Amino acid sequence: MIIVIFMVLGLVAGAGAEQLLTRYQAAQETPAGQQGFDPQRIDRSGRYRPRRKVGRYVALTLVLVLVGVPLAGFLYATSKFNKIEKVDVGDALSSGGSGTNYLLVGTDNRPGVDGNRSDTMLVLRVEGGGAKIMSIPRDLLVTRSDGAEGRINAAYNDGPEALVTTVKSALGIPVHRYVEINFVSFGSLVDALGGVVINFPNPATDSKSGLNVQETGDVKLDGEQALAYVRSRTYTETINGEEKVDGTADLGRVKRQQAFLRAVLGEAGKSRNPLKMGKIADALSGGLKIDDQMSMLQALRFAWDMGKLDPVPVELPVEPTTTSGGAAVLLLKQEEAVPVLAQFGAS
Repeated sequence: MIIVIFMVLGLVAGAGAEQLLTRYQAAQETPAGQQGFDPQRIDRSGRYRPRRKVGRYVALTLVLVLVGVPLAGFLYATSKFNKIEKVDVGDALSSGGSGTNYLLVGTDNRPGVDGNRSDTMLVLRVEGGGAKIMSIPRDLLVTRSDGAEGRINAAYNDGPEALVTTVKSALGIPVHRYVEINFVSFGSLVDALGGVVINFPNPATDSKSGLNVQETGDVKLDGEQALAYVRSRTYTETINGEEKVDGTADLGRVKRQQAFLRAVLGEAGKSRNPLKMGKIADALSGGLKIDDQMSMLQALRFAWDMGKLDPVPVELPVEPTTTSGGAAVLLLKQEEAVPVLAQFGAS
C-alpha cells in the first residue's frame, strides 16, 4: 500500500506536465491582435516567429517536473520501503505457477505479553486480474514443520520459515510471498484512513476485547474499536433484547476478520490524497514485515493489487474435533477441501 504513493506522484507529475505543455504550445502560437504579438517578428515568408525565450523556460520547467516529481516520489517510497522489516524465510517460498499466493499473517504481539502469537492467517491469491482470499483457522490441527502435531498457529513460534513450510505441507498449496502485520498497528492505520465501515446486523459487544457497538447497519469504527472488533473472541450480539454469544468461535472470528480486511483494503485502495496516503504509509511501516526476498518492484505490484482488487472470500472446509489430550481443535475435511485448495494452486 505504501508504494502506491509513488504511483500517485507519477499521476500528479503527468497532470502538471500536460498543463505546462499546453502553455508552451500557446507561447509558440501567439496569434496577431493578442497581447504579446510583435509585427517585427514576421519573417520574409510572412510567417510569425514568436519569442523563444519564454518557450525555453517553459520547456526547462517541464523537464524538471517530469524528472523531479517522480524522482522525489521514488526516493520517498524507497525510504518507506527500506524501513519495513524484512524477515528470513530461507528457501521456503515457492516459485512459478500461473498465480501468486500471499500468506498474510496477523500477529498480536504486545509489550509485556510473553511469546509470539499468529492470531490470523489468510492466503490471498492474485491471478488473471482477480483475487480470492481464504482464512486458515488458527486452531487447525496439522503436522508442523518440526514433525510435531498441533495447532497451525503454533508453527509461528519457530519463525516465518517454519510457518510457510507448515502451510505448504498441510494444505498442499504454494506460498510465493510472506506479509506480516501487527494488529497493534491496525489502530493507527484505521485512524489514518479516517475510520473503516463495518456492517453490524445487531448491536455487538465483547467485554474482553473492549468492543462496544450499539448501532446497527453500516458503522464507522475508529482505530480503538476496529482493533477490539478484530480481537474479539467472545463476540456477543443483542438480538430482540437478549444477548447471544457467537457459537461459531474461531470460525466466526475468521469471517469477521475477512470482512474487516476487505474494508481496510478497499478504503486504502480508493484514497488518492497524497497527504492521506503518507499517513497510511507511516502507520503501516511500523508494524509491517515482509519476506526478505521481496523486491520494491514486487511490493509495488502487491500495493497495486491491493488498491484495485476486491478479493472473493473462500471458506476452507473444517470440522471440530478434540485431540487425545482433550484439546478442542479443527480438522480439515480432506475430500471437500480438494476443489477449494485447487483454487489456490494445489495440485
